[in-house]
Amino acid sequence: MWIYEKKLQYPVRVSKCDVRMARYLTEQYGGADGELAAALRYMNQRYAIPDKVIGVLTDISTEEFAHLEMIATMIYKLTKDASISELEAAGLGPNYAQRDHALFYQNSAGVPWTATYIQAKGDPLADLYEDIAAEEKARATYQWLIDMTDDVDLQDSLKFLREREIVHALRFKESVQIIIEDRDQKKVF
Repeated sequence: MWIYEKKLQYPVRVSKCDVRMARYLTEQYGGADGELAAALRYMNQRYAIPDKVIGVLTDISTEEFAHLEMIATMIYKLTKDASISELEAAGLGPNYAQRDHALFYQNSAGVPWTATYIQAKGDPLADLYEDIAAEEKARATYQWLIDMTDDVDLQDSLKFLREREIVHALRFKESVQIIIEDRDQKKVF
């Protein structure tokens, strides 16, 4: 079903070691509105959605996994040269004590990812409106992350991700319209 190219969807560059930003980026790695939760939410919802829009959920879910890979790369690059004291100062000491530099699905406050982040009602419109809200929340988080760094290289990758969230929200809005139009059509003549 997928063809994996061994390259990121968009290049990830960072100008310097910045453990503080790496910690903030974990929000998009393992937070409630992050890329993992979005990818799993859409992949799960696709089984209860009309055939006319199932491809949208599959496509966006797959792309969210690519975004997760980009976030992991950013975090890695921002921390790879960090000392233990720098990790501790940025609040990543507990993660280092448990995992060294390995990533763990948790938000920026250190709260582990949970399946309760995945919403699925089984009603196509309810789920799609949830998805639109999720994309808008992710867009807002990316904007705040952009505002928190002066690293123009990092900002470039974050801007790419922010813009993709906007595109996803638009695709979900189009899907809502397709379902509404289909629902309003006379089925029996």
